[in-house]
Amino acid sequence: MGAGPVGLFGAFYAGLRGMSVRIVDSLTEPGGQLTALYPEKFVYDMPGFPEILAKDLADGMLIQANRFHPELALGERCEKLERCDGQWLLRTHTDEHPSKTVVICAGVGAFSPTRLGVEREDHFTGAGLMYGVRSKEDLRGKNVIVIGGGDSALDWALGLENVAGQITLVHRRDGFRAHEDSVRKLTASTVEVRLWEVVSELLGEDQLHAVTVVNKQTHEVTELSCDSLIVNIGFKTALGPLKQWGLDIEKNKIVVNSRMETNLVGVYAAGDICTHDAKLDLIATGVGEVCTAVNYAKTLIDPEAKAFPGHSSDMALPALEP
Repeated sequence: MGAGPVGLFGAFYAGLRGMSVRIVDSLTEPGGQLTALYPEKFVYDMPGFPEILAKDLADGMLIQANRFHPELALGERCEKLERCDGQWLLRTHTDEHPSKTVVICAGVGAFSPTRLGVEREDHFTGAGLMYGVRSKEDLRGKNVIVIGGGDSALDWALGLENVAGQITLVHRRDGFRAHEDSVRKLTASTVEVRLWEVVSELLGEDQLHAVTVVNKQTHEVTELSCDSLIVNIGFKTALGPLKQWGLDIEKNKIVVNSRMETNLVGVYAAGDICTHDAKLDLIATGVGEVCTAVNYAKTLIDPEAKAFPGHSSDMALPALEP
């Protein structure tokens, strides 16, 4: 379950272990958050890549997974997981998928961007207001305002510095929830930073052309012109139907043991969706977790198999296909 980076690497590893694989995801294209939320952002913490665009990382992981020809069931919303005739049956809104084992790699579950909560927000969405950037080139030479103070907001402000004609970062506090290195780079950049301000009004007719901001300390009201407004103030997540599947849930995450096993025999979880004592929400740790899940799923299906698969450098693998 899940065609994000963890699910794609899990599909590759299951193929490596000689298992048939089906990947089910509610999104219509693979890549998860890499392609849906920040395709043009750089990822810096994947081994072997000093830096790589999120969409390129997703493309590479799909090519890697396709080495073993997994079946892709995209655009299917998972609704029920039931035990049926000695195996699991995953029911989506359009189909049924039987399997001996299930690995849940659903990221943060269903997610939607946190909204500004101001009038005419729906009206300007897609007409100057956006919650992520699909293409940097669409913003070349434009007057861009980024709202937020977390990693995503700072990444976009810095990433667009040499693309946009003018870039402004507006944040409601004077402290940032971002990596120290990003804050240091922001301070040294040409990005205009406006602190203690929130957006109170969106201005324009059919297309956004300005916003009104209010300083929370001085109550001063300022109108800022802009061509594009990028809102990066977080995402709301929900496990949705997964909560009804009988899984042990703790703080909106699925509890697993050191083998990535859930409390349901034959059901595993890996990546951001799961929690354990040493949990870190990183792609790098997620792909390690899904390796563990897949290898122990293999031993459940075939008790004669070893959990350790051997080193891939000693294996003869099918050729990559473009």
